Amino acid sequence: MLVVEDEPTIATAIAQRLSAEGWRVEVARDGLSGVDAASRLRPDVVVLDVMLPGIDGLEVTRRIQAEHPTPILMLTARDDETDMLVGLGVGADDYMTKPFSMRELVARIKALLRRVDRAAQAAATTPADPPMTMGDVTVDRAQRRVYRAGDEVHLTPTEFELLVMLAGSPKTVLTRERLLAEVWDWADASGTRTVDSHIKALRRKLGPDLIRTVHGVGYAFEPPAGQ
Repeated sequence: MLVVEDEPTIATAIAQRLSAEGWRVEVARDGLSGVDAASRLRPDVVVLDVMLPGIDGLEVTRRIQAEHPTPILMLTARDDETDMLVGLGVGADDYMTKPFSMRELVARIKALLRRVDRAAQAAATTPADPPMTMGDVTVDRAQRRVYRAGDEVHLTPTEFELLVMLAGSPKTVLTRERLLAEVWDWADASGTRTVDSHIKALRRKLGPDLIRTVHGVGYAFEPPAGQ
C-alpha cells in the first residue's frame, strides 16, 4: 500500500490506520517520490492527495497508470466536482474529500481491492464473450478493453464494471443504490454521488448519448437506434 501525502499529520494517521488493518504501508511526501515509489513497489492500492509539491496528484496518476495500471484512491481538499471528474478522467478509481473518517477510508480501500480481485477472477475463469458493439463503442469483456471509433479508451476497473453492468441490461433503469451495491460493494446510500461522478467520467470518455439519466432514480444504457 502506498500513501502519497505531503501533510505529515495526515500521512502518519493514514499509514498507522492502514498498518493496523494488516497492510504494509510506505509513505511518499511529494509527487515525484510517489511516482518512483509506485514504480518500485507495484502497490495494491495508492492513496494519493491531489495537492502535492513538485508535480500534483493528477500528473502522478497519469505517470503511474502509464507505467502499470494501479488502483488509485484520490484525496481532494475541496468538494469540487471538477477536481473529481478530472481525477477520474486521468485514471483514479475513487476519490474522497477531506476531511474524511479513517473508517470510511478503510472501507473504500477494501471495496476497491474486492473489485480488482473480482475483475481478475472473471478474466481468468469466464469464457471469452464476444465483444459488445454500441455505435462506435466496442467493449471487449474478455480482454477488458474498450474502443471508441477504433481507438482504445482507458477505463479504470470501476468504470469498466459500471459500463458492463449498464450495457448488460440495455434500456433498463438501474438505481444509483443498486449500482453502488453491485459495482462498489457499498450498502451506504450516501455514496450515490460517487456513482454520478463516475457516470459523468464515462460520458466524457465515450460520448454523452450512451447513458441516459432518469432523474431521481438512476441511469439506463441506451444503445444507438437500430441496435
